[in-house]
Amino acid sequence: MDLSALRIFRAVVREGGVTRAAASLHRVQSNVTTRIRQLEASLGTALFIRDGRRLVLTPAGEALLPYAERLLALAEEARHMLGRSQPQGRLRLGAMESTAASRLPRALASYHQRWPQVALELSTAVTQTLIDRVRQFDIDAAIVARPLQPDMLPDDQFEVVPVFTEQLLLLTPRGLRPPFGSGSMAGQTLLAFEPGCVYRDIAIDWFSRQGFQPARVLEMASYHAMIACVAAGAGLAVVPHSVLTLTGLDHELDQHPLGESASVDSLLIWRRGHLSAALQALREQLLGEASSFPAD
Repeated sequence: MDLSALRIFRAVVREGGVTRAAASLHRVQSNVTTRIRQLEASLGTALFIRDGRRLVLTPAGEALLPYAERLLALAEEARHMLGRSQPQGRLRLGAMESTAASRLPRALASYHQRWPQVALELSTAVTQTLIDRVRQFDIDAAIVARPLQPDMLPDDQFEVVPVFTEQLLLLTPRGLRPPFGSGSMAGQTLLAFEPGCVYRDIAIDWFSRQGFQPARVLEMASYHAMIACVAAGAGLAVVPHSVLTLTGLDHELDQHPLGESASVDSLLIWRRGHLSAALQALREQLLGEASSFPAD
């Protein structure tokens, strides 16, 4: 039983099948199938059974999974420990879509120039998904919005450092102005990311304190699309000021402050005890870039 086989086994479990696992691992399907069969042969037991089109873990597979997670995590920890003297190897970073668009381009360009031996991989998702991926060792670190519920980042699992502060704005079509009561906002649509987005939670909480709830939530995957829809009169959105300035649409809609809810820290998080040299270098780069950003 080798680490490569365990990594393939874990991918098949997480992706729910061989096809998607092969794509995530950049392998051909036949190779993934062969490695799973070899692993089963070496253990002397089946790890999966087929239920229609799905692969389902057998009791033996269920028993192996937590051991596989622990062994892979230990191997990653050893890699980090041995590579701490000089940034190198692979660094898997997750970020919110807004952060990737507005805060990271300059920081990552400088990081690549200084540490070309680090293969940095960037993926985007909402805060809850990013926290889960760091917890599962699926990525090494992530930049997330500070959750409204502090227990989402327990101290015994995560290390956290604030790197940016975002100023949130409520965007409305031209002419929709305060006071925002239930009458003036009746029938309005909130444009937002999927559940798990902290900015969405902040928006709904703020609306509730104003005595208003959106008639519906239209989920979108891009702030540029959200802002364009607000400008066209399709709904409301709560977005970071840093993203609004990138779109060039700030003069085509109305902007409103959110009071105490406006300032939200962006946090760099990683699993406790897993600060590699590459991640430490990125941490320093982000803190340096943050100090040079003009105030929103």
